[in-house]
Amino acid sequence: MASQLGIARSTVQSIVKNDLKLKSYKLRRGQYLSDKSKAMRLEKCRKLLQHFQVRRVSDVIWTDEKIFTIEPLPNRQNQRQLLSKDDSMSPKRRLAHNRLFPKSVMVWAGITATGKTPLVFIERNVKINSEVYQKIVLMDNLLPWVIQHFAGGPFILQQDWAPSHGSRSTLAVLEAHFPGFLDKNLWPASSPDLNPMDFSVWGHVGREDRGKSFCYCR
Repeated sequence: MASQLGIARSTVQSIVKNDLKLKSYKLRRGQYLSDKSKAMRLEKCRKLLQHFQVRRVSDVIWTDEKIFTIEPLPNRQNQRQLLSKDDSMSPKRRLAHNRLFPKSVMVWAGITATGKTPLVFIERNVKINSEVYQKIVLMDNLLPWVIQHFAGGPFILQQDWAPSHGSRSTLAVLEAHFPGFLDKNLWPASSPDLNPMDFSVWGHVGREDRGKSFCYCR
């Protein structure tokens, strides 16, 4: 802007700040929705509202998976080193290395109004297909927790509809052990703002572990 107007950058900054009373904000990130997706989302949200006129939101088990990097990534903006001008290009200046594929781990978890499920860590190099999701997540971890936590009371399982979550064999497991789950006809796709795991829990966990190193051992 300063270049286009032929004035000093500091002058532009002063005008923006003092005269126009404007501040610079980073662009917010959001889920892209096409017009078709918006219409579908609206339709399913209306169905959800009708559904919860007879069911309780507090009975929902909100679930999700997330990949966490378990080695800290360098932040070139905030991580600095104090050196003299003569040493600025010397071997004393440390290097921040970026790995092409930083070490990471996938975590599955769920929460309800009255508790939280166990954390499920998926082994490295294990792809979450239908068999893995059914055995490790649903049967080995979620089902025992549901039996203990709800003690025969009502509950509603929410999950996204990744391929492993919506296969025929997974649907059979859900029908048998988690009846009343929110199916594809109710849960809108591309809706992280509807799931507290997405819009709250994972963000909090990410802020807590930022810049920390972890030893992931099983």
